[in-house]
Amino acid sequence: MLEIKDRKKMLPLHCYISHPNVLLESLLRKYGGWIPDKQYLQMLYYLKMHKRLNLDNPQTFSEKIQWLKLYNRRPEYTMMVDKLAVKDYVAGIIGSEYIIPTLGVWDRPEDIDFDSLPNEFVLKTTHGGGGGGVVICKDKLLFDKKGAINKLRIAMKQDIYKKLREWPYKNVKRRIIAEKYIEEALNPRSDLKDYKFYCFNGIPKFCQVIGERRIKETIDFFDMEWTHQDFCGLCPADAPLLFEPAKMAPLQPLHYKKMREVARMLSYGIPFCRIDLYDTPIQAYFGEITFYPASGLGVFTPSKYNGRLGEMIKLL
Repeated sequence: MLEIKDRKKMLPLHCYISHPNVLLESLLRKYGGWIPDKQYLQMLYYLKMHKRLNLDNPQTFSEKIQWLKLYNRRPEYTMMVDKLAVKDYVAGIIGSEYIIPTLGVWDRPEDIDFDSLPNEFVLKTTHGGGGGGVVICKDKLLFDKKGAINKLRIAMKQDIYKKLREWPYKNVKRRIIAEKYIEEALNPRSDLKDYKFYCFNGIPKFCQVIGERRIKETIDFFDMEWTHQDFCGLCPADAPLLFEPAKMAPLQPLHYKKMREVARMLSYGIPFCRIDLYDTPIQAYFGEITFYPASGLGVFTPSKYNGRLGEMIKLL
């Protein structure tokens, strides 16, 4: 699957000729801001998934995520996707000890006070999704400040609502925050693993583990008993199918029991959400709350799991 990214550079002409849907999607994202959400998502879904979007009787995970974008619009969701505002919300539920300390907040990349930051830190935008708005510093002496500012300047222009109609992001105040750098519990020298709990109506069912982003990204799914699953997803262009036999799969997180409890507490009363957590030598930390993984336009392999996970979402 050829993926469209939010970037200024155009793809080579032969890509558009070979994949006309990619050209149409690019045009829709660039010029379709005036189109109402429902019609926009119907068009985007058709171009990405190559079939019509069933909103009257959605069945699959992908269809139900689009339905939730349109019809499950709780005002608090905007605060819950704001990477700064959500910290107070989460601390009120599970305690402030699970919140990664904030080292600074700025309105513009140019305003970042690098002198006030420690040798190791993480910068991220408050309104972004994925890794596009994240900058990691492990050594200030080697840190490319100019490159970081340029990356964050581009990320500040990212508009998830406009491109994907993920409405909670529409009114998030755009800022940049610096956070304490944290390390992986089981192997501090490796990339920090993401433990992403897929929660259905307040019950965590699967944990998606993403690791080794710098080398060759791996993605594994586990059930709540830490049994390795035989499916993968959701972005095949960015993450080839690298899940391995159970004996080679990632070890259970050091604080796994607490992480499951946190995921359950934070997802209570929500039809579907993904609770992202980190595991460190000291404790688990909260990462973020995601309502629409891959914006509901990703691919499960085998494809039957699009339907199986869809059955787990009970629409209100």
